[in-house]
Amino acid sequence: MSEKLQKVLARAGVGSRREMEKYIDSNRVSVNGKAARLGDRVEENAVIRVDGHVVKIEQQEERVCRVLMYHKPEGELCTRKDPEGRRTVFDRLPRLEGDRWIAIGRLDINTSGLLLFTNDGELANRLMHPKYEVEREYSARVFGEVTNQTLSTLTKGVELEDGPAKFLKIKPMGGEGINKWFNVTLTEGRNREVRRLWQSQDVEVSRLIRIRYGKLELNKRLPQGGWEELKLEDVNYLRKSVKMRPETQTKLSVMPEKRKDKRAKINQIRKAVKKHNQRAQKPKPKRK
Repeated sequence: MSEKLQKVLARAGVGSRREMEKYIDSNRVSVNGKAARLGDRVEENAVIRVDGHVVKIEQQEERVCRVLMYHKPEGELCTRKDPEGRRTVFDRLPRLEGDRWIAIGRLDINTSGLLLFTNDGELANRLMHPKYEVEREYSARVFGEVTNQTLSTLTKGVELEDGPAKFLKIKPMGGEGINKWFNVTLTEGRNREVRRLWQSQDVEVSRLIRIRYGKLELNKRLPQGGWEELKLEDVNYLRKSVKMRPETQTKLSVMPEKRKDKRAKINQIRKAVKKHNQRAQKPKPKRK
């Protein structure tokens, strides 16, 4: 049975469907030795290459959908490789045999907090698509005068350079003087959208932390730079929220965790983070 080429590539973890459409349009994909075109369908025995490299085709039932929760620190880039050698969010993640992690959305270099990764390109693509209206909640420390009119304007909507935008909810969280904290919720993830919304009202964001994605909240015990794999029920919550069939398998133990096991796991994560930070601080050897 044939499937759309971009769907097969997304499932193989090469990237999202949208990214794959761009690859195909840029002549970076071939099928059975011929340049692919948008709209092509492929059989399971097709030989698919991306940039000349053969892509392993997986049937949908073969892959176990996995999702990681990562506590991103400030200063890390949401990219696989940086030409300047700066730290990226992929540096600390566990390696996958014959697969790769895909970031579900992005956080800019100065934003910290909850970032999700999956090995399922279709899931990543749907969770990022605005039509599914998955809520993102941020804790923002802002600098400037914030009046009731400011809050009203931001929830009714303002016009940004890439179209109208608004906060679904704004909850004051206290603060001193003109430095105040607000929890803000929106249902899309455009580039620096939270910062740009506040800037439209002459208010600057001095700190920004993502604390929730859908119903999944950032684990407060998870140290910055640490990750943990989500349980099957949380993976299936994400899949259900974007109208995907439930996953039936998991790489995790299905036995309930005891309190001492949870403490041990967090301590293990903290040690791993500390070890990674120590390695990152060592100067790289100069090439001869």
